[in-house]
Amino acid sequence: MALASVLFLLLLAGAARAVEIVGGREARPHARPFMASLQLSRTPGSHFCGGTLIHPSFVLTAAQCLQDIPAHLVTLVLGAHDLQSSEPEQQRFTISQVFSNNYDPEDNLNDVLLLQLDHPASLGAAVAEARLPQQNQPLSQGTRCLAMGWGRLGTRAPTPRVLQELNVTVVTFLCRPHNVCTLVPRRSAGTCFGDSGGPLICDGVLQGVDSFVIRASATRQFPDFFARVSLYTDWINSVLRTARARAPAGATWP
Repeated sequence: MALASVLFLLLLAGAARAVEIVGGREARPHARPFMASLQLSRTPGSHFCGGTLIHPSFVLTAAQCLQDIPAHLVTLVLGAHDLQSSEPEQQRFTISQVFSNNYDPEDNLNDVLLLQLDHPASLGAAVAEARLPQQNQPLSQGTRCLAMGWGRLGTRAPTPRVLQELNVTVVTFLCRPHNVCTLVPRRSAGTCFGDSGGPLICDGVLQGVDSFVIRASATRQFPDFFARVSLYTDWINSVLRTARARAPAGATWP
C-alpha cells in the first residue's frame, strides 16, 4: 500500500463526526432556503444534524445521522433560521422512507442518505431546492464554497440559535476521491463535532454533504471532509424515479 494511503488510514482512526461551524458568521435569515434541520420529535429545537432539500419530497443528509436514531423519532424542519423560535416560515415533516447507498461507517465512505418526507414541501422564498451537480462533475482545488449549520461555535462553546455559515476553500491534500475536502486559509475555522449532514455549496451547486474531521475541529492541520455529491447524482435521480413510480394513483407529485 502506498505510504500516503497508510498515513490516511492512520489518521482516519481519529476521525470524528462533523460539523459545527467554527469561526463563521450568522447567515442572513432564510437566505439558504434549502437548509434542513433534523430534530428529535419529542424535543422541539433539538437539532442534531443538517440536511439539504433537493426535491419537494426529499432531503439529502449524512448516513451517520440516522445510524443510531430511528427515522420515526425524527422531525425534519425546513424554512428555519432561529431554531428556538416558532417562525412562520418553518415547515415540519416526518420521514416516510429512508434510502441509503452502501454506507461504510468504518472507513467513512458513502456517507449519504435520502429522506423522503411524509408530504411535499411548499416551495417559496424561505423553502427551495438546492441544485445537484452533474454525475462525476469535477471540482477544482481553490474553488470557494460555503458550509453552514446550527452546530456548536467551538468545542466548548454553546450551540447557536440561528444558522451559521462559513466561506471555505476546496483542497486536495489528504483527500480521497469519495470526498470533497475544504480548509479556511490562514485562520482556525471550519466544521467540527455534532452536526453532520449539512451542505457544501459551490457556485450555487450542492457539491458536498458534511461528513467528518480528523482529530479535532479547525486545527489548520487537516481538511474537513464532505461526501462528494457528484458521485451519487445518478443514484439520487434513480431513487426519485422509483418513488414517483410507486406513488399511489392520483397522488400529487411535484
